[in-house]
Amino acid sequence: MAAKRTHDMIPLCHPLPLDKIGLTFVYNDALSSITVSAVVKVTHKTGVEMEALTAVSVACLTIYDMTKALSHDIVINDIHLIKKTGGKSDYTHA
Repeated sequence: MAAKRTHDMIPLCHPLPLDKIGLTFVYNDALSSITVSAVVKVTHKTGVEMEALTAVSVACLTIYDMTKALSHDIVINDIHLIKKTGGKSDYTHA
C-alpha cells in the first residue's frame, strides 16, 4: 500500500502503474532483528526506488508501532537501496 501511495508522501514523485510489489521479512533470532526487503517492478520510463524505499520504511514503522509496548530499545536503521535497474541509470550497492 505504501509503495502505491508514495506520490502522496514524497514531493516530486508521481503515480506509477506498478507491476509488482513484494515485501520479505526475515527474523534473526540471535540478533532479535527483522530484515525487511522490497522488490518493486514497473514497465515505465522511470525508476521505482522511491516506491521501494517507502514500502520498506512504512513496513518498519508498522513493526515498530506493533512492538513498541514490548521494548523501548527498538531501532530502525540502515534503510538503503540495494539494486536498481532501468530508468536513467542502473545502481548496485557495494
